[in-house]
Amino acid sequence: MLTGEIQVRVRYAETDRMGLLHHANYLVYFEQARTELLRDTGRTYRDLEDAGFYLVLAKAEVRYKLPAHYDDVLTVRTTVVRTSPVRLEHKYEVFRAGTLLAEGSTTLACVNEAGKLQAMPEWLSEAK
Repeated sequence: MLTGEIQVRVRYAETDRMGLLHHANYLVYFEQARTELLRDTGRTYRDLEDAGFYLVLAKAEVRYKLPAHYDDVLTVRTTVVRTSPVRLEHKYEVFRAGTLLAEGSTTLACVNEAGKLQAMPEWLSEAK
């Protein structure tokens, strides 16, 4: 399975009044990790879009276990768990110093400029 990791430091603007990472920002971190995983294959979202392939979020889930705080350094692990001709599924794990804080998943669908489902490039639909 294709797996990658990034490190993210929780910025003050991403926290709530209690200094905890706001729940919505986990999805932002997931997108950042997914983008870097694609970059690790030697391609970018720009490459896909320039070729007429658009990956849209069809489903997202986050399960929160422990809070992250301002200035924490987090590791986001991303794994491609399933591919099909038109869909790509990722799982995510967010750690602070080896402790699991959150986990989640996303399903991306491949569409054309008009928003109609289309098959992904073969190299992407086989990215496991």
